[in-house]
Amino acid sequence: MRKLFIFSMLLTAATMMAQTARNFTLNLTDDGKAQMVCFLPEKCSGKAIVGVPGGGYSMLSNTHEGTLAAEWMNQRGIAYFVVNYRLPAGDRTKPMGDVMKGIRIVRDSALVWNINPNDVGIMGFSAGGHLASVISTHAPFDARPNFSILFYPVISMDERVSHKWSCLNFLGKDGQQNPELVRDFSTMNAVRSHLTPPALIVSANDDRLVPFVTNGLEYYKAMRNAGNDCSMLVYPTGDHGFGFGTWFPYHDQLLTEIGSWLDAHKAPKQDAIRVACIGNSITDGYGIDMRTAYGYPAVLQKKLGNDYWVKNFGVSSRTMLNKGDFPYMNEMAWRDALAFKPDVVIIKLGTNDSKPENWQYGAEFRQDLEQMITTLRPDLAQPVKKAKKSKKSQAVAEAKPRILLCTPIPAFKPTWNINDSVIVNEIIPIQQEVAKKYGLQVVDLHTLYANDGNKMVDDGIHPDGKGAERLATIIAEALAK
Repeated sequence: MRKLFIFSMLLTAATMMAQTARNFTLNLTDDGKAQMVCFLPEKCSGKAIVGVPGGGYSMLSNTHEGTLAAEWMNQRGIAYFVVNYRLPAGDRTKPMGDVMKGIRIVRDSALVWNINPNDVGIMGFSAGGHLASVISTHAPFDARPNFSILFYPVISMDERVSHKWSCLNFLGKDGQQNPELVRDFSTMNAVRSHLTPPALIVSANDDRLVPFVTNGLEYYKAMRNAGNDCSMLVYPTGDHGFGFGTWFPYHDQLLTEIGSWLDAHKAPKQDAIRVACIGNSITDGYGIDMRTAYGYPAVLQKKLGNDYWVKNFGVSSRTMLNKGDFPYMNEMAWRDALAFKPDVVIIKLGTNDSKPENWQYGAEFRQDLEQMITTLRPDLAQPVKKAKKSKKSQAVAEAKPRILLCTPIPAFKPTWNINDSVIVNEIIPIQQEVAKKYGLQVVDLHTLYANDGNKMVDDGIHPDGKGAERLATIIAEALAK
């Protein structure tokens, strides 16, 4: 019996070890002060997670908040990478740069490591949870994760309601005296609708080191208020720093729940047709609760199916006019839309431009619209420059997405000074002329939505849930042409 037991133990151990096909370490800096420990599974599901240990930005707790998770990850077919980042000592660019480089390496190596570059998440613990939330809210599109798992995260950089030493070590003493920096890197203030990736927040109710109510809960509230996908697991006990440690009373339950959350978040197909929805609050989904799930781009995704990847780049109040009160092309969403490298672009701007305070610059609407179009499609720019181009500019020049130019829907009420007469008599004619000049498809939403005034929220400007369904139907039909 004893021999059978020993054989069983050895067999189990061998099976666990077999889940990891390769384990190696990469230097992230020339001096080796930042490294990434890589655990590649035998059979990769395509999903990858970059781990960010905690330690108050003064040390790295990279076992139970790092490598200890590797076995579980690899058993699930998840490629796992632990970034041993440089400590900031007041220079936040060091840890931020190390983690962003790690994510970029994972995506750049996706083909070799059997990873879907659109399914790369981040998992941070405590101060590492803060760093993970910083990368989720501040990083450029190519280094921003597709999802986040934040264990008992430091979120606020206000030492009065957070972990004092994490705040001081990340921002430095001078940074702590700068209210703008404290606000910006208190990451609940940096959450953006549609742009900040889905998040799972894990904590214990009795955490005495990083107050949950002023940190993790604040991030959840910001995500929920932005309409973003966010979940929260708060266990009765466990205090702070349990990570993947088996001593955590709810360890098995935690792994089951994280696994279920990951399973529920499916990545888009790597060869999916990318559709970028550019626009103002109507695209954003203003007035629709959980607009990331029920706004028109989300409904459009459901209508088009898995062969498409629809992303919402709408931002409320934005104008096409670069001299408007809130120009769209100044936004992170615009930069993200370009970095998304879409195959199809749906442009729906112009409503806010009709306000008198914006339309005083109406003479520039045409040139600003053409600037957007030729930035998306450099091949349409005139005159075509024949100067030698870098590889990067050549890649941009080769992008030729199909562009659908949407007219604004009717303004059923003159709320916020939005003027339907300006839309009909001035903005739409310019859009039609520009579309003809560049050979673009026009989706005449103003006409097609004219009989849907009953599908609006009270302001008469924004479609409600039924209106979002109607918009998605119109645009899906236009895409099919």
